[in-house]
Amino acid sequence: MSNFKSSVQRGACLVVIIAMLSGCAVGPDFVRPAPPETDRYTREPRPEATVAADGQAQHFTPGASITADWWRLFKSAQLDAIVQKAIANNPTLQASEASLRQSQDNMRAGYGVFFPQIQAGLDVSRQQTAPLLQGSETPGTIFNLVTLSGTISYALDVFGGARRTVESLRAQVDYQRYETEAAYLMLSANVVNTSIARAAYAAQIRATEQLIELENQQLHLAEAQVRAGIAPYANVLSIRSLIATNRALLAPLEQKVSQSEHLLATLEGVLPSKATLPDIDLTGFSLPVDLPVSLPSDLVRQRPDILSAEAQMHVASAKIGVATAAMFPSFSLSGTYGVANLLAGSGTFGAFWSIGASIVTPVFQGTSLWYGRRAAIDVYQQSQANYRQTVLGAFEQVADSLKALEHDAEALQAQVEAQYAAGEALKLLQVNYRAGLSAYLDVLTADVQYHQATIAYLQTVAQRLQDTVALFVALGGGWQKGQRQKGEGEAP
Repeated sequence: MSNFKSSVQRGACLVVIIAMLSGCAVGPDFVRPAPPETDRYTREPRPEATVAADGQAQHFTPGASITADWWRLFKSAQLDAIVQKAIANNPTLQASEASLRQSQDNMRAGYGVFFPQIQAGLDVSRQQTAPLLQGSETPGTIFNLVTLSGTISYALDVFGGARRTVESLRAQVDYQRYETEAAYLMLSANVVNTSIARAAYAAQIRATEQLIELENQQLHLAEAQVRAGIAPYANVLSIRSLIATNRALLAPLEQKVSQSEHLLATLEGVLPSKATLPDIDLTGFSLPVDLPVSLPSDLVRQRPDILSAEAQMHVASAKIGVATAAMFPSFSLSGTYGVANLLAGSGTFGAFWSIGASIVTPVFQGTSLWYGRRAAIDVYQQSQANYRQTVLGAFEQVADSLKALEHDAEALQAQVEAQYAAGEALKLLQVNYRAGLSAYLDVLTADVQYHQATIAYLQTVAQRLQDTVALFVALGGGWQKGQRQKGEGEAP
């Protein structure tokens, strides 16, 4: 018994010594990339506001935060309901959340390497000896052997390979979390954009139908003039041709409405045949006029795709440490204690135990370990380049969105003026035609111009709304301010 105690004491001393040696881990310590050294997204200074278009100007607020539920800024209860339903039922988002849970469970499983591994065993057997194998001619015996034992082992992480492995698992959790937030952001953006497009197509259909109704009235007037002999029949044929042309425009627009509804149903996680979508008029969307614009230094800390690329860098950095630690010796401690009984129930037991340490060092494995580490470094360098490209793409998207909103306002103001002028010209020509002061060809031309101006106006209104959505998405969508933010991956 005294030998056992002394062995345990020596083993404990060995544990303390090796633990002191394991205070650091090989491989690089990950450092977050610094934000780009710039205070603007475009070459020109950003204006404080766009021009006033259709009675509204959008104002830019530098450094302001984006709300998590940014779509509520469009002030549409129907839109809010569609977005919430999509968030609750979208399969793609659910799959991403499941992947996040998987990565979290893998990380928790990885923490097991820091704890001792304990195993218990029970072995019951009936055996017959053969003394002849040992050169004895005595008869063999038959006996029962019952063995109960317990083993404890502990791998000492002297060079930090296990710690770097767990570090990479934590970074993988971060990566999957940001991927989930990116999926959440893109889902909400797709729902809002599709809803705006659906409303815009429906508005174009109504405008076309109104124009066709107006042209039908003109047709009745032209037919009356033909019957009275004061107008050529060619006028009737021209109007009928124009009406047929405009009716032909309805089918593609209705198809686009159907496609938008089918996409919304899919985003909501329901079959198109079972979807119930509220009707939203284009005028039911309020244009957000106060637009927060994050600082460039904040953008790289809030866009999910940038944070995801950063997490991939962290994973690659930790794996360099894992590959480096594999080139050094590994240490482990183990101990076993058990009892054996030759005849169950006899009350006679024999105790046995063992305690020891093992060192395994790679001596020669060709070039596997060396080039395995080089490959890990290559992956890290690749992730660095991918990160830089992601940041560049993010800044490009913000710059494009800011410029788009400026140009949308200018275009919309021009479309408002064009629509007003075309409408007034049509009214004047209709009055002159009834009075016999204008040719009917002029009226037809005015019809076409007014319809084109109306459709262009509706398209520009929708584009302005969608470019506003694009700015919110380009700035990261404000997810980090909302309820969906999860805690950092930590050990259970």
